[in-house]
Amino acid sequence: MKKIINSAQAPKAIGPYSQAIEDGGFVFTSSVLPIDPVTGEVFTGDVQMQTEIILHNLENILKAAGCTLKNVVKTTVFMTDLTKFAEMNATYETFFKDNPPARTTVQVVALPKGGVVQIEAIAKK
Repeated sequence: MKKIINSAQAPKAIGPYSQAIEDGGFVFTSSVLPIDPVTGEVFTGDVQMQTEIILHNLENILKAAGCTLKNVVKTTVFMTDLTKFAEMNATYETFFKDNPPARTTVQVVALPKGGVVQIEAIAKK
């Protein structure tokens, strides 16, 4: 049965979608931008800082679902500039040290609110 997951410790949805959905023993997060959950403002700064903020926000969404980053089996990373991949990856790997999930990284023309990176995750409960 589909269950909507929301965390006050992560940015509110900026459209008609949920932060995450739990169904069939999995948690599917929406893509997360580097947004301050309190102010709703996008963190400006380099790719590494934005990646760190995003992954902390993902942690909080997963926590609301009873999971941690260790439960993540797949992520998708959207970037506006793949020449910054190594910088994103340097931060990303600090969050997924042991048994990292499968991952797809793609370059896109633009992201909402001017973000330069956005990440979604699938976790197994």
